[in-house]
Amino acid sequence: MKALLLSAYDAQSHGVWRENIKTMFPNIEWVELLLPARYFPWRVRGNSLSWAFNHRDVLTDNYDLLLSTSMTDLSALRGFVPQICSIPSIVYFHENQFAYPSNPDPLARPVNMVEPQILSLYTALCADAVVFNSEYNRRSFLDGASALLKKLPDHVPAGLLRCIEQASVIPVPLSEELFSRPLGVKENQVLEIVWNHRWEYDKGPQLLLAIIQELITRALPFRLHLIGQRFRVAPPEFEQLQTLLHKHYASSGVARGRSGFIDDKEDYYQCLRGADVVLSTAFHDFQGLSLLEACALGCSPLAPRRLVYPEYLPGECLFEGSEDLQTSSRSAADILQQWASLKRAGQTLPSPSLDRFRQDRLQEEYNSLFTAHLVK
Repeated sequence: MKALLLSAYDAQSHGVWRENIKTMFPNIEWVELLLPARYFPWRVRGNSLSWAFNHRDVLTDNYDLLLSTSMTDLSALRGFVPQICSIPSIVYFHENQFAYPSNPDPLARPVNMVEPQILSLYTALCADAVVFNSEYNRRSFLDGASALLKKLPDHVPAGLLRCIEQASVIPVPLSEELFSRPLGVKENQVLEIVWNHRWEYDKGPQLLLAIIQELITRALPFRLHLIGQRFRVAPPEFEQLQTLLHKHYASSGVARGRSGFIDDKEDYYQCLRGADVVLSTAFHDFQGLSLLEACALGCSPLAPRRLVYPEYLPGECLFEGSEDLQTSSRSAADILQQWASLKRAGQTLPSPSLDRFRQDRLQEEYNSLFTAHLVK
């Protein structure tokens, strides 16, 4: 079997999904076309143009299956390269553009989201099968698409979303390697917290700053490892956090935590294994791979009661997800303070099961998906 895999905006989580799929199905001959995750407006609109005229020989080879991410402009690509219309196509949604939060920075350049939203809808409608990584992703896509269609002035086909409503939900698999690693030894009395998300506004830096301020006000001994992916320009809250943490460590006598992206995988995993808690403050997460990876390596998850998190985290691992920073930060700090007491008493922190995300558990679901759409 030979399959064409298209990742039009190959962000980190998209790469994790690709590599895990290839690991799970080594007998499939995978041919990949990838585009880097930068210049978002151009990438989502121009990927069909780039591929159709730069890689036509790859696209027109003989394939049994076409697997693409939702960033792929599949409808235009099929128009440019009609030969691929006969290949059964599956579109995988890691995320959707309807649930993306607006940037609170008044100086940020406004982004027109209508075009990427329409493009993702076209891609979903022209695919033979659509798959989402979570129920939250599926539901927010359908709600957002429905709201958008109601705004269009005329000639909107009735029942347009019916074919997408029954779309499958299959998570991005977690590598078996994560579950086979020994857990770290956590002997000190300081609560070790890791925040391992992108340093961007949609991951909630304002809420993170508010939580850290609340913990310092309560004089809670803690160490924060701020190790997410960092970009050239970061929200100003991260600079404020660095200043605040420097003062905290100096006054409390607690050694400094890690800061900045850890490029070496083994070093990154080692940091996660040594932490007690993985914290999310996100306003935009459709599965939460960073949090899940840390959980698999022994961290107790703490996330807001919103987005995808209530789908797989128990109530004891969720704090109040209000838009009010004070309410949310106090709710998170209450739980962290309780968990710090448990650690000092030598008791275990919450550890939810992640079996449903393991490669061996998802193997059959992906296999059934592929088998059902092979070229007959």
